[in-house]
Amino acid sequence: MSYHNELGKKGEKIAAAYLVKNGYTILAKNFYFNKAELDIVAQKNKGTIVVVEVKTRTSDFFGNPQDFVSPSKIKLLVKAANEYIISKNLDVEVRFDIIAIIKNKREEKIEHFENAFYHF
Repeated sequence: MSYHNELGKKGEKIAAAYLVKNGYTILAKNFYFNKAELDIVAQKNKGTIVVVEVKTRTSDFFGNPQDFVSPSKIKLLVKAANEYIISKNLDVEVRFDIIAIIKNKREEKIEHFENAFYHF
């Protein structure tokens, strides 16, 4: 597995642990639909599920991790979230969050952006 894939998997584990520590229940990890992947699907409040996109970088030299969620990525996430809702026969609101992680030998920084973007 390439280094960036390993870093991404580590970031997803860190994000999942962060969410659980903050009262969320993890419903799914790595849910795939066509070309889209939902990193984490979680729930804290009964009527809302949270789709979490995890972005992990070793530094912010080229920009903040959250800035790398493109409009085309958002479209894919919305499609996959819709499929998740339909496949599980859920009647809930959906919120899209980003967890941005900087992880290297010197630091581990986590930022959670709730309602990071809206589906339309």
